[in-house]
Amino acid sequence: MATGGQGIGYTGEDVLEEYISAHIEPEGELLSALYRETNLKLLNPRMASGHIQGRLLKMLVSMLNPARVLEIGTFTGYATLCMAEGLKDGAVIHTVEIDDELENFITGWITRSPFAERIRLHIGNALDVVPQLGLQFDMMFMDGEKREYPLYYENLLDFVRPGGYILADNTLWDGHVADKAYDRDEQTVAIRKFNDMVASDSRVEVAMIPIRDGLTIIRKKQD
Repeated sequence: MATGGQGIGYTGEDVLEEYISAHIEPEGELLSALYRETNLKLLNPRMASGHIQGRLLKMLVSMLNPARVLEIGTFTGYATLCMAEGLKDGAVIHTVEIDDELENFITGWITRSPFAERIRLHIGNALDVVPQLGLQFDMMFMDGEKREYPLYYENLLDFVRPGGYILADNTLWDGHVADKAYDRDEQTVAIRKFNDMVASDSRVEVAMIPIRDGLTIIRKKQD
């Protein structure tokens, strides 16, 4: 759920985002239509990843070349379709969405994608669904309920193979993580806790990118 549509720390953010969008790979007609439909029909449309982050996700998937991806938090499937686009033939993304009211919307857009065969949609809480899958993943994209980020990390890290990656979205949370005015905000507190957990965990290596709302890249070290 990619909230925070602009990056932070820039002057003229809208102009800069337009410039970036004009100098990267186009998102294509299907993704453009999905983004438009998301904004027209759903609450909180800014949770969709959008063009710039979507192209980054596709690029990262193409670079990492995972055979099996886990996504926590499908929303309308924009990021899902972008990652599926970057997968090699035979690779699969398992995406988990907790809101069952979105299932028909998501499925309708997945079926329109030329990469539909690479996507497996699961409806439910990822903390329950993932253990039942009995799978190990090369990459996990964490974009679900922000208050659950520490629990996702604690309970699902074992399902990422050694040498695999976690991409965690929204880890700057509109800059609130560094603002004492949000010390009582539950989502901010949870993301801070997650960031602290990752930074102090000797099992992983961590980088953070200030794109849109913050994207943390975590590599699970080899045993």
